[in-house]
Amino acid sequence: MEQSEPKTVAFVLYPGLTPLDLVGPLQVFGMLALFTPEFRPVVVGATKDAVPADVPIALSAGATFEEVPHPYALIVPGGAGPTIKSLGDKHLVEYVRSAAETAEVVASVCTGSLLLAAAGLLEGRRATTHWGFYQLLEKLGATYVPDRWVEDGKFVMSAGVSAGIDMCLHLVSRMAGDELARQVQLFIEYDPEPPFGRIDWTKIDRNMMAPMVDGWVAEGLQDNPELLARLGA
Repeated sequence: MEQSEPKTVAFVLYPGLTPLDLVGPLQVFGMLALFTPEFRPVVVGATKDAVPADVPIALSAGATFEEVPHPYALIVPGGAGPTIKSLGDKHLVEYVRSAAETAEVVASVCTGSLLLAAAGLLEGRRATTHWGFYQLLEKLGATYVPDRWVEDGKFVMSAGVSAGIDMCLHLVSRMAGDELARQVQLFIEYDPEPPFGRIDWTKIDRNMMAPMVDGWVAEGLQDNPELLARLGA
C-alpha cells in the first residue's frame, strides 16, 4: 500500500519570540513524530538564517514560508515587545493569513494570538493570550477568555508560555487519540510541580502590565501609524 504524505505541522519563527513558546510545543510534536510517521513538525521562517530570541539564544528555521505554503497545522508562538513589533511585519502576517486559510488546525501560544488577530483571523472569535496582553487581543477584534486554552472552530489558542505545552498535548489527543497523547506526556515527563503551587488567578491584576505593554506598542509600532492608532493607549 502506498504511504501517504505526512501531515506537516508548521511552527512559525520570527525575531524576538519567546523560545519556550516554540520549543515546548515543538517537543510535543517532535515526540509524536517518533511514535507515528503521520505527522512531521517543521520550523518555518522568512529565511533560514538564525534570528535572536528574547533570551540569549539564536534560532533558525528548517524551511522558508514559501517552502511550506499549505501546512496541515499552523502554530504561532508569541513573545513580548518584539512580537508586538512583528504585528507590522507584512511578510510574516501575510504568511500566517495565507497558511491559515488551508490549514485544518490553526493554533497560537501566548501572544501568538495577536499575530492571528492582526491577520484578521480572530474577528468575533473567542480567544486567549498571555494575561498581560488581553486588552490588545480585544482591540484586534477577538473576545478574550481567561482560560488555559480556548477553541473556536479550527482555531486553538493557549495562554502564556508554558500553557502551550498543555494546548499541544490537547491537540495531539485531537489528532492522534488520547492514548498516544498520554504516551507523549509520559515520554517528555510533563508533570508540573511548581515550588509555589498553582497560581491563584482570582488575585491577579490583569492590568498590572499595561504601562509596560503600552511602551512596547509605542516603540514597536512607531512606523505603523494605523496599527499604533488601533492598539495605542
